[in-house]
This record gives sequence, C-alpha cells and structure tokens, in this order.
Amino acid sequence: MKDLVRIAAETRCEVIEMINRAGSGHPGGSLSATDIMVYLFFKEMDQAKDRFILSKGHAAPVFYSILSRQGKIPKGELQKLRTFGSICQGHPDTMFLPLVTVSSGSLGQGLSVANGLAIALRSDGSGGRVYVIVGDGEIQEGQIWEAAMTAPRYKLDNVCLIVDYNGIQLDGFVKDIKPLEPLVAKWKAFGWNAIPADGHDFKSLRSAFNKAKNKKGMPSVIIAKTVKGKGVSFMENACDFHGKAPDKDQTTCALGEIRGCLE
Repeated sequence: MKDLVRIAAETRCEVIEMINRAGSGHPGGSLSATDIMVYLFFKEMDQAKDRFILSKGHAAPVFYSILSRQGKIPKGELQKLRTFGSICQGHPDTMFLPLVTVSSGSLGQGLSVANGLAIALRSDGSGGRVYVIVGDGEIQEGQIWEAAMTAPRYKLDNVCLIVDYNGIQLDGFVKDIKPLEPLVAKWKAFGWNAIPADGHDFKSLRSAFNKAKNKKGMPSVIIAKTVKGKGVSFMENACDFHGKAPDKDQTTCALGEIRGCLE
C-alpha cells in the first residue's frame, strides 16, 4: 500500500496548490475524499467498463489531480482550475471535460444517475459497475433517499455508493444541523448492503470494496469515516476550510505537513 500512500500525499499537495492558485475552492472535502478516490482509481475500478460519479462535485480538485496523474488530462490544466474556459471547472462539467460521466455539483443527484447507468450497464451485459461518491451533508437531501429506495427495487448489485462521512458540511457540523445517525442502520433499512470503513486506511477500503463487489442481489454502500481537511493540521475538522482557499503562508505550511509524512 506504500504506493497508494505516496500517490495520496502527492495528490493532496496538488489539491492545495490548485486551490491556492485559484483563490477559491473546497479544500476540506477534497482532502477527506482523497484516499477513497486514490484507491478507486488505482486499485478498484476497471476503467474500461466501470463508471464513476463524483456527486459531491465541489471536490473536483482531487478528481482532476488523479485524472492528470493517469495521463487523461494535461498536467498544465491543473494550474487553470476555476479559470474562464478551463477544462478544470469548479465542478466537473461534461461540456469542458467529456470524459466526466456526468456534470455534478448540484448536490443530491448522483445516486439517481448511478441507478440509471447501472440498469443500462446490466442491460447491455457489459458487467460494468457504477461507483458514486456523496458527501454526508449531501445525503440530507430527499432525492438521495428516493434513489436509495429505487436501487434495491431493481436489485442493482452493480451500484456501489461511498459516503464521505467527514462530519462537516457548508456551515457547521452535520450532527448539529441534521444528524444522520444511526447511518448504517438507515441504509440497511432501505435494503442496502451497508459497510462501515475507515476512509483513510487502504486495507479497510480494500476490505469494504471486496464486500461490496461480492454481494449479489442488492446495492452496496460504504460508510467511509473520514476527516475533513485530512493531512493538514489547521484544516482538519475545521468548518472554515469547507470552501476557503489557503493563503500563501498557509499553503507553504500545508505542503510541508503533507510532504513531511512521507519522510
């Protein structure tokens, strides 16, 4: 797993640099989702037939960094995050980046799209799976739970939902705004194979994804416990950095902390 640790650290550095350069963006949720997305793209998904949806589209910087690392977008495009005409828009946009499965950023819609894709993939016999990442604040929205009822109805065992459960949304802690617990029990009650996991531990993620893939006849959801702003001490569990760019000094400090973990 050492290769994944290195990739995750390098990705976090790029996220910080991109958002600092843009002067806006969402570092907290990008950093919390980094390990999940690194595992997905470098170990889990068959990118020839599987589909990925970043429903929490504000975490786009980590998505772009990974795509660049895989040679799917030019490295130089990362420096244009959130600039007019860039393929790296503030949220993934199929008009600018056709390899994105679906434009996202209007929260709550990703699982509905995933259900439709899963039905299509099953119909054409491709064997493809659909992976979709949602935020914990996002799943307070009603459309998520309509989609959550739909997937078991059609026995969509090729849907794997991942909840980035970092405990913080736009303007505060999830538990203080609209508590989600008991979250695992809720998903089970809706007919899902609910799997708790440590969203920053690659062995835990491997186990969770294997359980999801091996479960037949029902959709799976991985409740990945994460830390908002993971890897940067002053961003961790800090509501302020949900959607605030680090300044020059904060960026230098953040990069030093992340790189220091590799020494």
